[in-house]
Amino acid sequence: MPSSHASPARLEAFSDGVIAVIITIMVLDLKVPTRDGLAGFVPVLPTVGLYLLSFTFTGVYWVNHHHLLHRTDQADERILYANLFYLFWLSLLPFMTSYVMDKRMDPFSVLLYMVLMILIGGSFLLLRLAIGRHLRKTGRLQREDRAAERKHWLSLAMYLIAAALSFTHPRFALGIVALIMVIWIVPAAKVDPIAHLEEHCIDSHAGKHSQT
Repeated sequence: MPSSHASPARLEAFSDGVIAVIITIMVLDLKVPTRDGLAGFVPVLPTVGLYLLSFTFTGVYWVNHHHLLHRTDQADERILYANLFYLFWLSLLPFMTSYVMDKRMDPFSVLLYMVLMILIGGSFLLLRLAIGRHLRKTGRLQREDRAAERKHWLSLAMYLIAAALSFTHPRFALGIVALIMVIWIVPAAKVDPIAHLEEHCIDSHAGKHSQT
């Protein structure tokens, strides 16, 4: 197969369309309570909470996907296939969210949900590594890229912990996913002590150099 390249803008437009469909499908799974009033609405709050978690998860990945694609000026075959691999696992999120809703967040359904989180996170990491490889070749790999990669490995470790906890504390495991979303919303330099130390060392070195 001959080598092919696509513009990041075209890749982003395609991915945005897929992610928009994913979010639309998820909201369609929300059911109106059969009972009226507060007594009917309270029982569905966990379902709404799970939808909010999956929506936030998708939204956070969409934002990071946007920033990641803007780091490169071209998308080679490695990046194209890595992006498709990531979108495949992400497209399963509406099904898995609906499954957990139907099973009322029992340990097995939450475990499968966590496995999907790991697969989505791992596939997105592959996309990040593919783009990082291109940036390294062109000499444009920055401290923020290394910080985001470390944060991604941390997230995968937390997903594994959540998967282990899903056997005995499924709702606590879902809470860990929510915590991971908070970590990704906060800028990388504020949650990555290694990156913060690197920045401090660079600033200190620059200061010493300017004094000489």
